[in-house]
Amino acid sequence: MLYNNGQTMTLKAPGGQRVKVRLEVNAKARRLIIRLDERRREAVAIAPSPRQMEAAVAFAAERVDWISSRLQHLPEIVSFEEGAIFNYRGDPCQITTEGDGRLAKIIAGEPKILSVPGDPETIHLRVERFLRKQARADLTRAVKRHCATLGVEYKGISVKDTRSRWGSCTSDGQLSFSWRLIMAPADVLNYVAAHECAHLQEMNHSTRFWALVSQCCPDWKRHRSWLRVHGAELQAVGQ
Repeated sequence: MLYNNGQTMTLKAPGGQRVKVRLEVNAKARRLIIRLDERRREAVAIAPSPRQMEAAVAFAAERVDWISSRLQHLPEIVSFEEGAIFNYRGDPCQITTEGDGRLAKIIAGEPKILSVPGDPETIHLRVERFLRKQARADLTRAVKRHCATLGVEYKGISVKDTRSRWGSCTSDGQLSFSWRLIMAPADVLNYVAAHECAHLQEMNHSTRFWALVSQCCPDWKRHRSWLRVHGAELQAVGQ
């Protein structure tokens, strides 16, 4: 059977659950990989080349029970709507359309309140726009601080909605980050910024690279662990 890049198929787990698996080709992959797409609630079977697509399908089928279990334990989706609560810089924050003026703003309290006055039908767009703006501001400050520490320079910063990476660095000094980091504790965002700034000097994950990260963020292991444990929660917000 021929399989196409981007094709989605359904596998049946031993317990009877139906599991969606999307097929992807990634030339950078060195082996067959299974990862979860938390937002689409499906697994992704990655093959290094098109000719290995059939092997990727078999690889996913062998692990369908594990995939099913992981998908069932994903955190609940939190939509950006009136009354919804999500984390902002690591603290609970509740959304409301009530408020003066037209600009979104954070109001102190427990929980904090994100006021986004306006049409309830476009609340999700305005909330995400506000969070992207705050993420860019926090990340820019962190990047400038870390670049000064390491004596390196960056060319630009972009904020995106990535699924598999929290940050990236190109060989020409362009840094990219997930806006969802604004929902994580500030120290976690700071770690990701330090990680990418270290790549401006070391485009690898060698001992020298981690020594650079440590200069900027001595407690980086704890913050990396936080992302591994709670990253799916960040991806489940704003669907």
